[in-house]
Amino acid sequence: VQLQACGGGLVQAGGSLRVSCAASGDTISRYAVGWFRQAPGKERDFVATINWSGSTKYYADSVKGRFTISRKNALNTVYLQMNSLEPEDTAVYYCAAHKYALVADYESPSEYGYWGQGTLVTVSS
Repeated sequence: VQLQACGGGLVQAGGSLRVSCAASGDTISRYAVGWFRQAPGKERDFVATINWSGSTKYYADSVKGRFTISRKNALNTVYLQMNSLEPEDTAVYYCAAHKYALVADYESPSEYGYWGQGTLVTVSS
């Protein structure tokens, strides 16, 4: 499967943004999908993940209550709705896929075998 993330941009603190992850080459319903982010000079961090059906979701503590991950398998797309954005949310956001079920170590980037190219989200103060 190939993944393409899009929807990033510049937003003021307190604002909202939705990034999308479109899949091609395979049906995304076969994959658990996660969002990760990487700020300049920092490691790639887990943000959220969702199982194949959308019935199970996990979030990093730093985004709980502000971000929502969802998916529309009919459109081969996974979304990350980001509300109440903070300057600390500034990063390149990547989507990643793991075939079939979510694994126990879903926060680890190494568990995801397929990655998109990333989309930049900049939150100004």
